[in-house]
Amino acid sequence: MKKLKLHGFNNLTKTLSFNIYDICYARSPQHQQEYLAYIDEAYNASRLTDILTKVSEIIGANILNIAYQDYEPQGASVTMLIAEESLQPQKSTAEAKSEAVVGHLDKSHLTVHTYPESHPDDGISTFRADIDVSTCGLISPLKALNFLIHSFESDIVIMDYRVRGFTRDIKGEKLFIDHPIHSIQNFLPQEALEAYEMIDVNVYQENIFHTKMLLKNFDLDNYLFGTGAKDLLEDQADAIKDRLKREMLEMFYGRNLSKRPEQNPL
Repeated sequence: MKKLKLHGFNNLTKTLSFNIYDICYARSPQHQQEYLAYIDEAYNASRLTDILTKVSEIIGANILNIAYQDYEPQGASVTMLIAEESLQPQKSTAEAKSEAVVGHLDKSHLTVHTYPESHPDDGISTFRADIDVSTCGLISPLKALNFLIHSFESDIVIMDYRVRGFTRDIKGEKLFIDHPIHSIQNFLPQEALEAYEMIDVNVYQENIFHTKMLLKNFDLDNYLFGTGAKDLLEDQADAIKDRLKREMLEMFYGRNLSKRPEQNPL
């Protein structure tokens, strides 16, 4: 792609937001607690920091500051301030560094928050991770798409990408986007395109792009925690499949579905 000649800094803000869901069936209250404990350990603040550090490397950003926290009874958060170039303040004082960091607060950052939870009645447990990759300048969050999808056990992925603000070329003409895009799917590898059902809802004139992904392959054993499909009677297995698929469809479409299967999509 031809390099743009700009007047000053490229201050277009590009934000990629994810909701990533992992779903399972935990048969007993004990299994539900064990699943939540497993997820809480697998995606604690330290692991999430490692994931965001790798994202920063992939998109070519430099980390300015990291804040992280594990929560009780479960969940974790990490926030990173990032910049396109290394932080080199004019003064070698803590005050100068602080001023430089605050200047990037609303422009370039990475955040992740996790939300493990379980259904009170029917054994369904879910894990949601919300991720924001917001950059300002030439670096693009779209480069981290594939890594983020594979970093979590992604049954459902809901993605939003938006380009905000404007920059100017050397003639003073405003530029409201600096790269071609028709869909977030343009930036996904073939492997992901084949593995997921996808729906787009895009508002091109506003540079807003929205893609939903639902994993195609459904192997019941991959969704059972604390037991296996071979340990279930056929009618039990069928009932659990129905519950899991219903849960996945409701997350995918963002609404509660009818209890009559023939009235539901897919």
